[in-house]
Amino acid sequence: MKIDKTYLNTLWQRVSQENDQRSFEELFHLCYQRLVRFAVEYVHSHESAEEIVSDIFLRLWAGRNTYQDILHIEKYLFTAVRNQSLNYLRKFSAYRVVTTDNPEQLNIAYSHDPYKASEWKELLSRLDEAVEMLPPKRRKIFRLIREDGFKPREVAEIMNLSHRTVETQLFKAVKTLHIVLQPYLSARQKNAPAAVDTTVLLSLLLASLTI
Repeated sequence: MKIDKTYLNTLWQRVSQENDQRSFEELFHLCYQRLVRFAVEYVHSHESAEEIVSDIFLRLWAGRNTYQDILHIEKYLFTAVRNQSLNYLRKFSAYRVVTTDNPEQLNIAYSHDPYKASEWKELLSRLDEAVEMLPPKRRKIFRLIREDGFKPREVAEIMNLSHRTVETQLFKAVKTLHIVLQPYLSARQKNAPAAVDTTVLLSLLLASLTI
């Protein structure tokens, strides 16, 4: 059955602007099965796919008032599911996603290093704390790009901002995060010189946001 995208957007406007729970439930039922099938293509587990999609909808409902500027809810949902599925592969398995010469193609490679995983987990935790300190609009732009996988141009469309404004806010966010996290990174390198270079990890993580 073909879903009317305009109707989905109308439902979302009711949810985000009027806290309409019935509209949210209808949006959920119209999109849920398609999103689960989409997630299964990545994680190859129906149960895990259901958890991923359910988590996204829970987060969407919890943050409904802060996402009023989303204009294309279906596009948002599918992009969020794709990126959450890739995050699942990175975090909950011994496999990692690697890029190839073709930017549209991803490969799955086996990798397991408990120490590096621990370092990465702690860095992400520190990063999340620092993100919470950003101004609201800047924090929202950063999270849309980092957590939901949107490109700056897509975020501009979602938030009804100019592409230049989004890129400027993202640049300022990355600069601030480097400054805030630098004392932690320096301490880690001083106390554990043989450890994973967390400064490099942070640079790679933040640099990937500007692509």
